[in-house]
Amino acid sequence: MNSKWTYTPLTTQEKRAEADLAKRYSSVPPVSELLAKRGIESVDQAERFFYPSLADMHDPFLMPDMDKAVARLNKAMGAKEKIMVYGDYDVDGTTAVALVYKYLQIYYSNIEYYIPTRTEDGYGITINSVEQAAEAGVSLIIILDCGIKAIDEIEYAKTLGIDFIICDHHVPDDRLPEAVAILNPKLEGSPYPCSHLSGCGVGYKFMQAFAMSNGLDTTDLEAMLDLVAVSIAADIVPMVDENRIMTFHGLRRLNTSPNMGLRAIIRICGLSGREITISDVIFKIGPRINASGRMQSGREAVELLVSRDITDAMAKAREIDRYNQDRKELDKRVTDEANAILEARGELTSDKKSIVIYNKDWHKGIIGIVASRITELYYKPAVVLTFANGVATGSSRSVQGFDVYKAVDASRDLLENFGGHSYAVGLSLKEENIPEFTRRFEQFVADNILPTQLTPQLEIDSTLSFSQITPEFVATLRRFNPFGPGNSKPVFLARSVLDFGTSKLVGRHLEHIKLEMVDDTSGKVFGGIAFNKAQYYDAIHAGKRFDICFTIEENKHQKSINAVQLQIKDIHIVDDPD
Repeated sequence: MNSKWTYTPLTTQEKRAEADLAKRYSSVPPVSELLAKRGIESVDQAERFFYPSLADMHDPFLMPDMDKAVARLNKAMGAKEKIMVYGDYDVDGTTAVALVYKYLQIYYSNIEYYIPTRTEDGYGITINSVEQAAEAGVSLIIILDCGIKAIDEIEYAKTLGIDFIICDHHVPDDRLPEAVAILNPKLEGSPYPCSHLSGCGVGYKFMQAFAMSNGLDTTDLEAMLDLVAVSIAADIVPMVDENRIMTFHGLRRLNTSPNMGLRAIIRICGLSGREITISDVIFKIGPRINASGRMQSGREAVELLVSRDITDAMAKAREIDRYNQDRKELDKRVTDEANAILEARGELTSDKKSIVIYNKDWHKGIIGIVASRITELYYKPAVVLTFANGVATGSSRSVQGFDVYKAVDASRDLLENFGGHSYAVGLSLKEENIPEFTRRFEQFVADNILPTQLTPQLEIDSTLSFSQITPEFVATLRRFNPFGPGNSKPVFLARSVLDFGTSKLVGRHLEHIKLEMVDDTSGKVFGGIAFNKAQYYDAIHAGKRFDICFTIEENKHQKSINAVQLQIKDIHIVDDPD
């Protein structure tokens, strides 16, 4: 699907900020524009942005119930109660459990962890898991990355003498569970400044508060920021405020002295000796951790992340890597099957604004991935369902700017359970309710989605000529890392560029273009890769001028400016009427 290119000019206030910033960064335009668009108004703010400091982290006790949570944990440890650390089976949940378990284990031994299975237990707290905890003598459960809707389960746990501390970041309902403490920056009226922490991030803040209350050195805790960075990248929470600080320092840890389990995954991924970036976490490290919970048990991921022996960690990493290979094969097969169904339904030409698709034979573990692929292909909010544990269960994903949580919430009377964020929701419902849910979901989306939200938008940060892509500019651009929502990798527009005469089609099916380009401002030849843009090759090869939207990538194996590669996001042939 073709993207619509958009450029938002600076506001009056942003122009003033750009002018002030230009006094410091005049040698590397358009750095000042990029900073101003991120709300940075002074050189001091810019330097704090470029060099995030742990000293700028927020006081964890600003989060409601933090004092209660710390007091209950201190009481449990003082009384030698048995504590269970319980979390979701995805990357965010398993990293959160690993962090809290590892940190508390430094000071306390009567502690264990529990990860539910996707196929047998399902999401979150279950009556069965509560009963197992009671039989094991657990009296305090710290639940991470889930629990905010476990009203009945936590009420039942109280009758068995089990208290809960909830560390969650999903959208809460009006009614909350009767836990000892609920740590969730999304609670209504919460004064906590960073409302978009990951589940692991909430766990980190809890441990930070615990350390502060007991006068403990936080060095051991800060050494676990690599786990937080992995959770933030994998859960795609906004890369702003505290999230950006923790990710910045977590990436440093990943590149210098990573967690033993993460070190094993880094080796398995072939990333040893390279600078590890957010992209590496999203596309290589995160999927392998996730594959454990998708294909087998998330507990295996935690076992890897708390491992203290490299031989043991490598064995577990190899097993998880095998799960990931199985996941990829299954993901491709189910995605192909879903696309075939949707093509047969005429989805590409349909005027419907949403997609709901159900197949009871699909594997529950990859439904979320398939929902993401369907949304990317058709650019509509999508719900993909299968059958598990006696109900239809699945995931919803959304397009940029549309809150799919509200769309699902509008049919809550038809659902057995649901929860999530603006862009991703998990849900379950009785099979007989699928037709009515499909109708209502489509109605809500049709009534609320904007026409612009049904077309991919390619937001351009700035126009850039090839002469401006200097070593100094590339070095300064690197300081904008880590990238993510709210701090996206800058997208540039270069106008009227030409093929140097050596561009060619590449890929198994010659579907990509490996470009070598020049423009009128520079004698340098810049290389680029345009994935799935083969339809433009003939015009480019014929010598027509073309505009490109691109990001700037670096070849880690070379240091010269010629090693810079442009990642082409889209192409417009200059004389193309479109």
